[in-house]
Amino acid sequence: MANTPKASGPVFSDDHLINLYYINELYRNIGTEVTRRLEEVYGVVISLTSGIWGGTYLIAKPNGMARRRIWRLYSIVNLPQNSPLDKHENMEKLVAIYADVYKEAFAPYQLELELKMWGGTLPHSNKDKLSLTMHMEDATNRIRWLRTFFVWNKVPWEESIISDTVRILKEYKPYFDLKKGPVKKDPKDIKYLLQDIIIIYRTLENACSEDFREHATPIIDAMMQAFMEGLHEPKKIDELYKMVFNNALIYGFEESLEGPFKKAGLDIRKIGSWPVEKINWIPDELKEKLIPPIQDIFNGFEKELAVSGE
Repeated sequence: MANTPKASGPVFSDDHLINLYYINELYRNIGTEVTRRLEEVYGVVISLTSGIWGGTYLIAKPNGMARRRIWRLYSIVNLPQNSPLDKHENMEKLVAIYADVYKEAFAPYQLELELKMWGGTLPHSNKDKLSLTMHMEDATNRIRWLRTFFVWNKVPWEESIISDTVRILKEYKPYFDLKKGPVKKDPKDIKYLLQDIIIIYRTLENACSEDFREHATPIIDAMMQAFMEGLHEPKKIDELYKMVFNNALIYGFEESLEGPFKKAGLDIRKIGSWPVEKINWIPDELKEKLIPPIQDIFNGFEKELAVSGE
């Protein structure tokens, strides 16, 4: 019998804001239901981990509520290697069930999700075991899309979020490469890029050197303030982009990751060529510094929601 996954509280507020604690919980429960149906319907037994992707929880209110409306939803699903999913037909079954469960889980929030594409690949994912994407759109336009990233190594959700920053830095480096100069891009796209720079910094902050934190924090705070005030003017967006570019923040992010991975013989600039067993892998040194802060954030959300009775 099918079960519709739910969160323990409302994912969407009356004014269309999303609670990041509840949507992360919903993604986790969706993953649990997907694996249950995959076994029940097809006899395919796997386990996975899943949660929110994108780090908007890092800049949320104390109760987990987003500070502005989120139009693009992202989740990350960590799949086991050397499993039945290595067969394409089983992966197709997984995606079909995921699409069904997403539709059911978000229907109470007046979303009408439709599967538009799956099988695309994430930039700079492992060349021998490419990470796959799944794209759904909302017919009601309450959100623009829900996009899921399937990554081939089952690890705890927090670890995969940290690991993916290596790939993201590789993807974003061309926009901040001092040798090539600033790029010309639609201000709306640059705005999302700047939001991600804030998220990358908040994710990696505890692994950054003290000197770099002193350099970067005022810049990140200025960008945060601009977002809170409503960042719409192309001129202001360009000004912030040039500020991030000229202050070489992307290089500081790389530096915070480079050393720990290098000790394991891994070059963060060649992530696509790493051994497949290192997909979604991070050194203990980074786990110790970066995972507890993420866990603390969600524990804080939970406590605040309990106190407020929401």
